[in-house]
Amino acid sequence: MEIPRLETERLILREWREETDFETYAAMMADADVMRFLLGEPMSRFEAWRSMAFMVGHWTLRGYGHWAVEERATGQFVGRVGFLNPDGWPGFEIGWTLAREHWGKGFATEAARRALTHAFDEMGRDHVISLIDPDNAASIAVATRLGETHESEFDLMGKLVRIYGVSRERFAEVSG
Repeated sequence: MEIPRLETERLILREWREETDFETYAAMMADADVMRFLLGEPMSRFEAWRSMAFMVGHWTLRGYGHWAVEERATGQFVGRVGFLNPDGWPGFEIGWTLAREHWGKGFATEAARRALTHAFDEMGRDHVISLIDPDNAASIAVATRLGETHESEFDLMGKLVRIYGVSRERFAEVSG
């Protein structure tokens, strides 16, 4: 499966590369601040490896997934942004996880906006959701900038999360 390469002014959303991405990805997933609203605790290297393999495998099984995101100016791995919908998920989800040193730069919004454009224009999606911890103000702010609104709650593996969502029409309004 060929993973489409997407670009923004400052970022490249691309396929995963073990040789350049794994060490930085493992460090990101081992950061307690990064993981606070995801699993609640840092990942070991083995867990990070499984997580990265899941990201790659999702592309093969579903035809879409999370991209590795790199900063165009430096080539540095920034994080991951993309789509998930594994078995038991409440819908087609866009999510983002960035290394802490890249927080506050607008990268999550920029990458997610490009990915959503791809979902609506190239993939024919009409509605996309995000699953967000109710205490994760930063991710809620990103979702809001993308036009997402709170729709409901969902029990995600024993943890209550909020479902935010955006329609094709609403996204066009806020991005236009």
